[in-house]
Amino acid sequence: MDPLRRSPSPCLSLRPSSPSTPPCEMLGPVGIEAVLDQLKIKAMKMGFEFNIMVVGQSGLGKSTMVNTLFKSKVWKSDPPGLGVPTPQTLQLHSLTHVIEEKGVKLKLTVTDTPGFGDQINNDNCLRPLDIEFLQRLCRTVNVVPVIARADSLTMEEREAFRRRIQQNLRTHCIDIYPQMCFDEDVNDKILNSKLRDRIPFAVVGADQEHVVNGRCVLGRKTKWGIIEVENMAHCEFPLLRDLLIRSHLQDLKDITHNVHYENYRIIRLNESHLLPRGPGWVNLAPASPGQLTTPRTFKVCRGAHDDSDDEF
Repeated sequence: MDPLRRSPSPCLSLRPSSPSTPPCEMLGPVGIEAVLDQLKIKAMKMGFEFNIMVVGQSGLGKSTMVNTLFKSKVWKSDPPGLGVPTPQTLQLHSLTHVIEEKGVKLKLTVTDTPGFGDQINNDNCLRPLDIEFLQRLCRTVNVVPVIARADSLTMEEREAFRRRIQQNLRTHCIDIYPQMCFDEDVNDKILNSKLRDRIPFAVVGADQEHVVNGRCVLGRKTKWGIIEVENMAHCEFPLLRDLLIRSHLQDLKDITHNVHYENYRIIRLNESHLLPRGPGWVNLAPASPGQLTTPRTFKVCRGAHDDSDDEF
């Protein structure tokens, strides 16, 4: 088993009983285990939702990466014609699809940011625009950085570039997913530490199949051969897919709902008490940053009004 792969988080989190409340001795089965079947049936009926926003300059393969991630034609982009300048990012573009695999339905919404930063010429690892964007974005969503078009770098250049990006993230206090403060147990800490050491993942996207040694593989054909996107010897796309879909999808949704959204909701509630009283005004006592809590047993990294930097 791949050490960087774990089973998806179950819908019901069972924690050991506290010493003050020992488990009750049962005389026989009563059907408690059927709760898991009920949850599975309900989840299969309702399906799942997952939202992804891809950010980067034009030509980095954002659309291709999304298509590769789900092995589907999720996003189709028309590149600008010759001599036509790339427009600045004025609005976001979103598409929603329903993807089904073995009876499990996933409502996927992909948001693209066309031409993000195309008009800025800066050769640093992280441009000032990137840093400012990440510091703001990580307070609201989970961020996973990747090195796009990794096949354009040698293995030595790739590792050196990765270490420079990691240093930039630490210098500017940008936390990335999976965040260390949300590691719940020893196993999570070990697994997530290995993932954090490999982020940003060096990926290559391709949505076409090629025959290599008698087998069909997703890959990109070049003058020197086929780059297999699911071959760890070629790129780290399998790690990205495992993180987003196979091992951490439910955890991504839980943190988004129970941490990011709750902090956003508290901020808006507090801001509402700074407005003049009017119809619908509710007398709520604003919570101080140190009193923010979440439904899960998460340790909140920072208060809702903390101006310090967060994650990509």
